[in-house]
Amino acid sequence: MPEIKLTFDAADDYDRFMGRWSRAIGERFLAWFGAPRGARWLDVGCGTGAFSELILRSAAPAALSGIDPSPQQIDYVRKRLPAHTFEVADSAAMPFGDGAFDVIASALVLHFIPDRAKAFAEMKRVLRAGGLVGGYTWRRTAESDMAAYWPMMRGAEAVGGQALRSATVPEGTQEGMRASLAAAGFVDIATTEIEVSQTYASFDDYWESQTRPSSPPGRTVAALDERQRATMRDMLRETMPAADGRVTYSSIALAGKGRKP
Repeated sequence: MPEIKLTFDAADDYDRFMGRWSRAIGERFLAWFGAPRGARWLDVGCGTGAFSELILRSAAPAALSGIDPSPQQIDYVRKRLPAHTFEVADSAAMPFGDGAFDVIASALVLHFIPDRAKAFAEMKRVLRAGGLVGGYTWRRTAESDMAAYWPMMRGAEAVGGQALRSATVPEGTQEGMRASLAAAGFVDIATTEIEVSQTYASFDDYWESQTRPSSPPGRTVAALDERQRATMRDMLRETMPAADGRVTYSSIALAGKGRKP
C-alpha cells in the first residue's frame, strides 16, 4: 500500500472527482461545528472553494479568506468567489498576523499536510483568543479506509494493482484527532464521525468521475494493464450497490474541533 504525495492542480477534475463528497460532508460538519455568525473565517486548504461556498451559505461570515499550496486551485477559487481573499500559501507558514481570525477550518486536507504539528501551531497563532478551530479528514487507519474512493482502491488491489494513497495520519481516528488538538494547546475539544452517501446516475458516471487523471484512484487505475483495468471495471459494475442503474455508497470522515484559550 504505497503512500504518495498528492497535488491537485487540475481544479475542474478535482471538483468532478471530490466536490460532491466535500459538499455533503461539509454541510454536516458546519452544522456540528457551531461557529458564530459574523465571524472572520480562514479556510485552510481551500482547493476549488467547495467548502468556502458552504461557509458563505451557512455561516454568514464577516470576512472569508482561504489558502492553498496550488496556484491553479487559487486561480480557480478566485474566479469562483471573487469577493473574497484567497492566497497561495503553506499551512505551516501562514501569511497572516497573530489573532487575525475568529474561526479556522480545514476540510479534507489534514492527510495532505506533512507537518501537521506546525500547521496546528500556525492555526493557533492566527486565531484570536477564544476562537474556534476545526476540521475533518477521512476515517482511515492501516487496517481500514473509508475515504470516498475506497471502492476503487479495493477494486484495484483485488486485481493485483497498487492503490496510491496519501499518508495515513493519526487525525483519521477520534483518539488521534483529540491528541493533536490537545498537543497544539486547544481546549474544549470534541470529535465526531460524519457518514454520508452519494448517488451516481449510472456506473459509467461513477467510473468517469473516479478516474480523473489527477485523482488518487485515477492514477491507480492508469497504472493497471488493460486486462486488470477491464477486470476491475467488470467486478465493480457487478458488486457496487445499485438501484435502477444508479450507484450509491457511503464514506466516513473524522471531524474534530477546539478553542484557543
